[in-house]
Amino acid sequence: MKKYFNIIITLLACLGTTAQETIYPAREYRGLLFIKNGTVHTGTGEVLENTTIEIRDGKITRIGKDVPIPVDDVKVFDAAGKHVYPGLILSNTNLGLVEVFNIRPTTDEREIGVYNTHIRSIVAYNTDSKLINPLRNSGILLAHVAPQGGVISGSSTVVQLDAWNWEDAAYKMDNGFHYNMPDLFPRPSRFFGPPAANPADPLKTGLEEIEKFKAFMKEARAYHALVNRKEQNLRFEALKGLFEKKQKLFIRADVARQLLAAIDIKNELDVDVVIVGGQESYQVAELLRKHNIPVILGQIFELPAMTDDAVDQRFKTPFLLQQAGVLFAMNDEDGNTRFRNLPYNAGQAVAFGLTKEQALQAITLNAAKILGIDDRTGSIEVGKDANIVISTGDILDFKTNNITHAFIQGRHISLDDKQKQLYERYKYKYGIGK
Repeated sequence: MKKYFNIIITLLACLGTTAQETIYPAREYRGLLFIKNGTVHTGTGEVLENTTIEIRDGKITRIGKDVPIPVDDVKVFDAAGKHVYPGLILSNTNLGLVEVFNIRPTTDEREIGVYNTHIRSIVAYNTDSKLINPLRNSGILLAHVAPQGGVISGSSTVVQLDAWNWEDAAYKMDNGFHYNMPDLFPRPSRFFGPPAANPADPLKTGLEEIEKFKAFMKEARAYHALVNRKEQNLRFEALKGLFEKKQKLFIRADVARQLLAAIDIKNELDVDVVIVGGQESYQVAELLRKHNIPVILGQIFELPAMTDDAVDQRFKTPFLLQQAGVLFAMNDEDGNTRFRNLPYNAGQAVAFGLTKEQALQAITLNAAKILGIDDRTGSIEVGKDANIVISTGDILDFKTNNITHAFIQGRHISLDDKQKQLYERYKYKYGIGK
């Protein structure tokens, strides 16, 4: 009986994680579309007052104060008194792979195995996730969906957040692989005391694991150098784009010694490396800049990595990286708010040294550069996709940010979500607002 009860509970939970059935992707829009009279934050550092954006077939074609608007059948959105921004980019996330953490059927972010180079996160991406629509209401229109677990977790893909299926969602397919750096330092115990007793030296063990990883990668490179291969190795085959520098190696690393090891990996393997996490990246900022290694900063509203760090160190790190000339993006990895606070994480960094436009770049153009999509998105510039949001206030300020319109590749997308539907439902029930 207990077995059947558990099955029923799991099925009900799965039903609860389906999409909002009345919210569906917008149809492709062919023709002219205008956003006029807005304060345009281009994402490049410029702010253009009272500006009009012309969009044709999903691409930005003109930007300026004197852009003529035809009187015939075109769509026009008046942004007078509002702010116009590039769509925000979530730089590293399990969005669409995890719906409810404690329910196994809704969790698909990791696979068994150690070197899972052949695993592709995109094929498990759920476009019907209930988490997607609230993100669009925060201004987030694109996300970099990454796998987890193992030494090499698999490949990640950038998706746009208005699609029927994963094939439609894919914006840049299989753009990189994810490597989980060993700790290289003793972890605190689960009760926040001293490090848990462990007879093994974490530094020695970690360095040995790194050498095993390097050996695997070198073997894969040698495999691709063979002209006549008798057998096919799927794990090695998957890495071809990485060695050709068409893909990047995203390394999860936080403390300084991990970051130094990541620099060594880049130089020894001759691959393009991106740091994910980077809590202590400010300590080796000059080295990161010298070796052209960008950083995707992890969750900003958390305690520092080490007990002797300043309590506000995470807030100050973006400014220190900016000063050092390191290309960086900001991210939101909060498991409770589920990524909705991305713009406000960037806003927090404004209070600790960044300008507003620099903070905006950290979640738009910088993120696009790191993910290899800056030729298509990340800023409001002629020739790029019209991934645009309009807000009545400052997008970095949770008090005034209110997204009224959003466009993905020129398609005017719905900003409805489950929370709004519940709000309207109970307003109706209690006769509020009649």
